[in-house]
Amino acid sequence: MADRPTDQEAAGDDTRARLLRAAADVFAERGYAGAGVAEIARRAGLTTGAIYSQFADKSGLLLEAIDAVSTHEVRAVLQGTRPPHDRATDILATIGSHLVEPADDGGQSLLLEAFVAARRDPELAAMLRQRIGDQDGWLAKLVDEAKADGTVDPALDTDAIVTLCHSIALGFLLFRSIERELPSPLAWRGVIDRLVVAAATYPPQMET
Repeated sequence: MADRPTDQEAAGDDTRARLLRAAADVFAERGYAGAGVAEIARRAGLTTGAIYSQFADKSGLLLEAIDAVSTHEVRAVLQGTRPPHDRATDILATIGSHLVEPADDGGQSLLLEAFVAARRDPELAAMLRQRIGDQDGWLAKLVDEAKADGTVDPALDTDAIVTLCHSIALGFLLFRSIERELPSPLAWRGVIDRLVVAAATYPPQMET
């Protein structure tokens, strides 16, 4: 039986949750550069000391705020929590199909703020690269599983496929920021399914 958290641990978790909720609101309203640590603490009903007891700096607070409000289902898939009998290509197709679904969790606007701020903040850029690198590992694992079971052509480069996945997702992030109309879920799933089928097609052997 797992140990129950102590009162001190529970209080720490509550403090962290309050700070992340307040940070998400302030970052979304004022952007990364305009978001002040003092304002985040005030919104959370805490002191700035509480922020620095939980987070190293504002960069780390932003990235954890993104994690806190991001889509739980996609994050669970990337972390390996999925039905045991689903094929890797089915998981990849499901992730891709989620891109056109309504985004109401605020995570995407915060992620956009992070990318914009990273252009002028090398430390944030490095942290963002690390965070994306973590996702690269999970996506690469899915691609390699699909290669192993024959649903993706082993001749295709895993890193190139992972980069394509990220590029499509980030493209949707930009489209949403300008409120561009997106394809219908049915139409988009049709494209995703066709891409998955194409990835499994082995190129014909060239005659010598």
